[in-house]
Amino acid sequence: MKKLIVFDLDGTLAESKSSLDSEMSALLHDLLGVVKVAVISGGDWPQFEKQVVSNLPHDERLVNLSLLPTCGTKFFRYAGDWKKIYSEDFTTDERDKILSSLKKAIGVAGFKVEKVWGEAIEDRGSQITFSALGQQAPLEEKSKWDPDYTKRKKIKAILDTYIPEFSVRLGGTTSIDVTKPGIDKAYGIRKLQDILGISLKEMIFIGDALFPGGNDYPAEQAGVVSIPVRGPHETKRVTEAIIACLDGDQRA
Repeated sequence: MKKLIVFDLDGTLAESKSSLDSEMSALLHDLLGVVKVAVISGGDWPQFEKQVVSNLPHDERLVNLSLLPTCGTKFFRYAGDWKKIYSEDFTTDERDKILSSLKKAIGVAGFKVEKVWGEAIEDRGSQITFSALGQQAPLEEKSKWDPDYTKRKKIKAILDTYIPEFSVRLGGTTSIDVTKPGIDKAYGIRKLQDILGISLKEMIFIGDALFPGGNDYPAEQAGVVSIPVRGPHETKRVTEAIIACLDGDQRA
């Protein structure tokens, strides 16, 4: 029997940088009533608060929810309110090197952006993220900027030569995430295994980028049963099926 259902956030539970809609919120609340749930994403804690926490009922079921911002370099659990279990932040020297290298790589790649919505580079403490069109760019604009990953792959290839001691990965629709080496969603999965005491065989991962090279793919490589989805609409149907199965197991 599965004991933990792990979700990606953007493109899986909600559209990029958007809040859970009412149907998804209700389904997650129902799921929390029958099994433990976790959400892993490259976004930082404020994004989790906005997209997830503020849209769920504030009740006792939240003790079954674990939230892992910045691909698991931060871990939050609920105990009356949200408590940070750990945060693996960069040192000042590490942060300075990443920021200067990222700016240089963007310049060398030569991609010109006519309009930026908000900050393009965000320091998330344990992760530094480049969002080509800015943190607040409309989804419509983000979706058409780099649909085949070509632009970001070029920037990543350059950046890899500047900071080989760090992990550089493609994030959501326009982003590149830089973390300490070995940090990806497999890392977050292993943290869940250690902290919750739940084996990989007792987990299911659900994400929209489970293809090789996608930012959800490491979760599948870690050995977790993984279900690919093509957006929140499919996630809802998968979640309904999981609730029905788990609820049936508990009644049997």
